[in-house]
Amino acid sequence: MKAWIHETTGNPDVLQLRDRPKPEPGRGELLIRNRAIGLNPVDWKFILWGHDAWEWPHIPGVDGAGEVEALGEGVAHIALGARIAYHNDLLKPGSFAEYTVIPARVAIPLPDALPFAAAAALPCPGLTAQQAVDKVALWPGAHVLVTGASGAVGGALLQLARERGWVIHAVGSASQTERLHRIGAATVTDYRKDGWKEDWARRAMHQPLHAVFDMVSGGHAASLAPLLTANGHLVCIQDRQETAPLPAFSTTLSLHEVGLNAMHAHACDRQWGRLVASGTEIAKKIACGSFDPQIIEIANFDDLPNTLTRLKDGPNPGNRVVAL
Repeated sequence: MKAWIHETTGNPDVLQLRDRPKPEPGRGELLIRNRAIGLNPVDWKFILWGHDAWEWPHIPGVDGAGEVEALGEGVAHIALGARIAYHNDLLKPGSFAEYTVIPARVAIPLPDALPFAAAAALPCPGLTAQQAVDKVALWPGAHVLVTGASGAVGGALLQLARERGWVIHAVGSASQTERLHRIGAATVTDYRKDGWKEDWARRAMHQPLHAVFDMVSGGHAASLAPLLTANGHLVCIQDRQETAPLPAFSTTLSLHEVGLNAMHAHACDRQWGRLVASGTEIAKKIACGSFDPQIIEIANFDDLPNTLTRLKDGPNPGNRVVAL
């Protein structure tokens, strides 16, 4: 098979297109013939950083969509030829190839009407957003603040939060205001505006925020903790809170961290079943037009490194996908 591999860490231009042995699925695994690959920031970050668990040369990539080519021992609930999307463990050989082996439990069934390119944009952004909204028990009408809202995960989170009836206040790029309103934001704040946090502190005195979903950094999330009302939720999708951001027994916040890859090492089959079911529902909504996959580019497989560089350099008001 053809695969994009790297033998050293660095920017996306370290990737090389090479012939590699076609893998075989083991027990509980599937071999997927990739038809589209979803690109995510975690891809270029780990190409840059590397990981001690990798065998070299390494095939990166966590998201893909395609057809089941072969079944490993013990897999009886998925048919050959089934159309699926997946999020693979970033510690394993990944999706930047014509074929990828994945655990059968991560396979998201796809409607026949859903194009593979749209399906490949689903797993990392959609399942990360799903995990984030599942962290908090809020009621319809609750007010939430979402930073990084104009990115792929932010846009998916807005759409899932809208379905729960929350009043969503987006912080993102001013150029994306119209799109953010369309996919669920009640208000949009330009993150480049000086003093926007102070403006929100004044607003929160009259309209309490019940949750903040932050996609910037742990420090950035901590700076927003004072905006939350009693028993509020601070959800970190980038980084985490190493120490409590506010004094004990003040607003008694709940602190949450979100990391999709943790599911591969630590989640049970039942947890994966629930997450895959959520992904299946998102796939159905994309197919019927009620959920925006936010695709901003569909590139050719031969142009994968350059497309990943465009993702790294930004801006990215949505998802970049590679088609095979």
